[in-house]
Amino acid sequence: MAVAAGELDRRVMAAVKASAARGDPPLLQAAKAARCAREASTPASASASGGLALAPALVANLCFAHNTAAMWKLLDQAMASRLVFPFHTLALLTPRVVPNRREQPEAYRLYLELLGRYMATSVCSESAETKAMIAKSIDDAMQLSHRYGFPQLDFGHTVIMFVLSLIEILIDSILEDFGLAIISADEHDGTYIIGVNKNMDTDGKGSLFDRKHEHREYLRRENMLLALEVVEKITAKKWAQLFLRLVYRNTPENFNNLLRRLHLIGALKSKNVVPANNLLENLIMNIQKVISTGYQLGRSRLFGVLVVRTQPSSSAACSIFGAGKGSCWIPFDMFMENSMDGRHLRAISSIEYLTELSKTLQVLNRATWQETFQALWISALQLIQRGPDTLEGPFPQLDSRLCMLLAIVPLSIATIVKEEADKLEGGMVSIRRGELVSSLQVLQQFFGLLSPPPAAVHLANTAARKAAVVLSDLKAANENFYSSSKERSSVRAVGNMLHLIVEACIARNLIDTSAYFWPGYVVPIEDSAVQEYPWSALREGSPLMGLKDALMVTPASSIAELEKLYSFAVSGTEEEKVSASKILCGATLLRGWNIQEHTVLMVLKLLSTFLPLDSGSDGRYIHNMPMLHALISGIFSVDTVHILSMYGLVPEVAAMLMPLCEIFGSLPPSDHRSCNFEEASVYSVFSCAFLSLLRLWKFHRSPNENAISRRGVSICSELRLDFLLLLRNSLFPLKNLYNVSRTNIFQLDPSFQKPADIDSFPKLRAWYFQDQACISSSPSSACNRTSVLHVANTILNVICRKMTKVGILSISPQSTSNSTMSSSPAGVHEDICEWPPVPAWEILEAVPFVLEAVLTACAHGKLSSRDLITGLRDLVDFLPASLAAIVSYFSAEVTRGIWKPVMLNGTDWPSPAATLQAVESEIKEVLAFAGVHFIISPQPRSLMPMLPLPIAALISLSITVKIEEFSHLHGIIGQGVEICATSSSLPSMPIIGALWSQKVRRWHDFIILACSQSPFTRDNNAVAQLIRSCFSSFLGPSVDGRSYLVENRGVTGLLGKTVNNGAPRLSVSPGFLYMRSCWLFPDNIFVCEEILKVVIERARALANGCGSDRPARLRSVCMPLSSASSSVEQIASLAATMLCHAGGVNLIRLLYEHILPTLLLSSGEEKLGTAGQVCSIFEGFALAYVLLLSGASIWGVGETSPAYTSIYTSKRQRVVDRHLGFMAKVMEGNVVLGCGEATWRAYVLCFVGLLVDFVPTWIPEVKLETLQKLASGLRKWHEGDLALSLLERGGSKAMTSVVESLL
Repeated sequence: MAVAAGELDRRVMAAVKASAARGDPPLLQAAKAARCAREASTPASASASGGLALAPALVANLCFAHNTAAMWKLLDQAMASRLVFPFHTLALLTPRVVPNRREQPEAYRLYLELLGRYMATSVCSESAETKAMIAKSIDDAMQLSHRYGFPQLDFGHTVIMFVLSLIEILIDSILEDFGLAIISADEHDGTYIIGVNKNMDTDGKGSLFDRKHEHREYLRRENMLLALEVVEKITAKKWAQLFLRLVYRNTPENFNNLLRRLHLIGALKSKNVVPANNLLENLIMNIQKVISTGYQLGRSRLFGVLVVRTQPSSSAACSIFGAGKGSCWIPFDMFMENSMDGRHLRAISSIEYLTELSKTLQVLNRATWQETFQALWISALQLIQRGPDTLEGPFPQLDSRLCMLLAIVPLSIATIVKEEADKLEGGMVSIRRGELVSSLQVLQQFFGLLSPPPAAVHLANTAARKAAVVLSDLKAANENFYSSSKERSSVRAVGNMLHLIVEACIARNLIDTSAYFWPGYVVPIEDSAVQEYPWSALREGSPLMGLKDALMVTPASSIAELEKLYSFAVSGTEEEKVSASKILCGATLLRGWNIQEHTVLMVLKLLSTFLPLDSGSDGRYIHNMPMLHALISGIFSVDTVHILSMYGLVPEVAAMLMPLCEIFGSLPPSDHRSCNFEEASVYSVFSCAFLSLLRLWKFHRSPNENAISRRGVSICSELRLDFLLLLRNSLFPLKNLYNVSRTNIFQLDPSFQKPADIDSFPKLRAWYFQDQACISSSPSSACNRTSVLHVANTILNVICRKMTKVGILSISPQSTSNSTMSSSPAGVHEDICEWPPVPAWEILEAVPFVLEAVLTACAHGKLSSRDLITGLRDLVDFLPASLAAIVSYFSAEVTRGIWKPVMLNGTDWPSPAATLQAVESEIKEVLAFAGVHFIISPQPRSLMPMLPLPIAALISLSITVKIEEFSHLHGIIGQGVEICATSSSLPSMPIIGALWSQKVRRWHDFIILACSQSPFTRDNNAVAQLIRSCFSSFLGPSVDGRSYLVENRGVTGLLGKTVNNGAPRLSVSPGFLYMRSCWLFPDNIFVCEEILKVVIERARALANGCGSDRPARLRSVCMPLSSASSSVEQIASLAATMLCHAGGVNLIRLLYEHILPTLLLSSGEEKLGTAGQVCSIFEGFALAYVLLLSGASIWGVGETSPAYTSIYTSKRQRVVDRHLGFMAKVMEGNVVLGCGEATWRAYVLCFVGLLVDFVPTWIPEVKLETLQKLASGLRKWHEGDLALSLLERGGSKAMTSVVESLL
């Protein structure tokens, strides 16, 4: 039975006195006391509880009833022999001795000596139960939970917070003893003021230095310096700094309190209060090391075999991961170029993606923000220079590229600057804002990049004139205090891209107009006429209709001008509403970069005014139909859709188009005439809204693409209808845009932001599921409803009224799988064959049955090809939205492989013979220029070109579309044709290209470029050649296992200066072709394996280039180690970027979980680590860097925005944990490696080192068990520092593991 504390104190003291009376030495006295404590403890844990009971008994008697030298010696012996736990004993002594240090200077001095002697004593050999008891006792003694706000502390947290508390208590005592009187304090923090210490002993007569207390006063003065010395020695210890760093990482608010005390220590130093200033300096330096010190993988650890044999470079002292020449910004360039591919719309804003990518590269390149911002500007300027001005076609043109430079990049930088500004306290200056200004000033040196394209010259001159006017006004004010409008109107200036960039930054409050005073910023000229600005006239009250044409081609430059236009769109006449909608979607949306984020919000605001759908509100929609038609037609262009995608508004726009499709698709048409896109009608509004919706959502996803997706193609990049609604319901894009918007007028009403699902739109839902059913199986089994078949037969009657053969097609309910031909009376009247006056949804529901009937009839010779195409053309003219159903049906039918090919003989079907050979030759030249050698047409030229019937019908239909409509409809037709060509067993794209080039001659280069991507849809050999060509163009060729430097490497070699490079024939760089084709690759796992293979080959070539195996006389020409490691970073950067764009988040997951582990486990002839020691080390380093950089590029290096997290970062925890778990299993010996030991060791050390150094935020997401196993394996390799750094960054859950590994 346990004895009460008071009784135990008495027994222990009695045992000590008895032993002392016998003349026992202090150690034996301590043993007797320990025996007494064990006998008084519970039998279950006598050993542990005895030690825990003895310390309080000794301390209680020592403080201060029996405060004798003998008792202090006894306590010292008890601690040295581990009869008591030193940490526990010190925790008991601290709250008793330190507050009484003035009255008991002898005890305080002995306490400080014990503190310096036993502070780092190991306790980790004790059982878990004992540790828990120790932790509780220390917590109770020091009040740690209450002091630091923890509900409960485990052993590791207790030790760490005890160390922090002890350092704070000692610093407080030092400050107070040296004259900083405390003026306010709580349990955790105090405020001090320099003054006279009022706790000093006096003799009652006012004398401070009484002779009888002279010795004790001397001890007090010595104790001050000794306490300072003890604190300095403790904080200098590696374990103490590690504990404090854990506090800094996991509870920064507690560490900040320590920093405040450090500032007061600095005040003592500045006033020369303390005689030992060197101790103060060391103490301050020790605490500062806690923040600045981090693990860096040493070159000697990584390349030890090379360091011995190679001459160190001038940067040998730097980390091999440092910035400088090795920094690589190619991900910026490839992301921006990939963003210009209009066929794929992003679910997330380019602003957010570019923001996270900027943070990632700034960390990985160890760059300043000035260098990062400068790289962003240069990449965007190069994007403008690569703009294919001479290349025409239905793809994003210069407006989208300028949007990236003048809107997306500034908004990304604004987000980064705002993150810092939110953390700044009053009066602090933003460092990032200053570095942005520096990056802009440096841009003035890049004359070639700043030259504006012809379409932007006027806008650049206008921006320059704005600065010139400000300077002119200032000069006039200084001279005459007045400036006439005549003098202002005469101001001219020549501008470049820098002027547009500066204005974009000023508009977003990133910089101020002091930029106008930069040297050389304003270049005045005299021979340029200034055009009138119509928006000024509009703001001054001029009528909108008189300025309509000028406003359409002149972008607005301020929010006030947008608000003026908005007033016309909301409360103007019907004519003014239509004109305002057209003006908004014209130059203001496309080229009003300074306010573009507000313009897109205004578009959404106007669309939202027609929502929500109210029952019985059909008349309202009919009344507003002209304005709706103008708005939807305005956002239907290629560039506009792409710009909305870059702002991440695809989900929101799609969700607004859905109810409009629902209501207008349910309204009957006003007449039976063919629909005209240019005129407002029920069918035209529905068709515009429906086709716009389908361009935002890849509705015709074919079965073979789903199969490809299972092999690694990213599925999230394809915007499914349910996925669009899920993203829209999150409202992330709108929230992010509202953060950068400075006005509330364009924000949507909360009632329009309610969640929506597909069930909210029953008509759209019905068509959606019917479309999916028709893709999976033929329409004949999809529906037997009489009303649908009646509409289908009516459509067939209209289509067949102009047939050259006698008879009409019909579909019978009994057998919808076969169409029948019946005779028609000779005198059929035209009015009998009228289009059915039914809502558009009913037409779309019947179209698949019509298509099956006419295609089957054509295949059996019952319907001529000319009549087939004429009938389809009539159907599209009547309801343009039916084009979606046609494309979806034909795409699905091609994948079934049941239709025989037809001869393109020029009679029945259009013939490509006139241009086919030339097209094939040009495709071959384009591929050869990109480094790909491929046989375009394997079949003999004498054979007649053939295409499967659905492809032939779709291509023939596209040729009949009016040229002014083709660019708008190509977004629907083009993707369908690409799917058909990919699904066909015949090489179809050259034939399709030859037919299209005959139709639209000015699109010739665009068509050749599109056709040049077709080999990569079916041939892995072509994909492999393209991948290798990308590496060679970026890094230089690799010959005989060694790397060689050539001109035109880097971004220019990879992506080219322009698409055509001034050549008479189309020439495309390898990187540009890769970015346009990577989504077509049939097997992304093969792509990943091929990229890794090239990385390994390049790493081996670099190892050979380092020349460690060369004769000594040749080593002087070897590549320095620093250059080789930087080259590895460039290789890995390119490889990781190519992987991310090829497969996205899914491929990176496969890389972590399957592909790379399989590569390391493989034991074939080409296994890793067989090319020698040096090559093995480079292999491991390169693979580790590829893995980390690819993950960081997708997941980010820290906390990401909610929208980014929902799409990219959410799976990071599981994937990283699995890969580190794989590493731990191998290091435990549970998995047998196939690669060489040197490769494996280099790979693990590099990856964990990079993880610790660059992405420490990933580590807390890993399971503690995995971290412990990995750290244990690293210690076996004698990599204790790396193991500690890994655990240190494991978060609060790993703090106990860190403590146990140190103590």
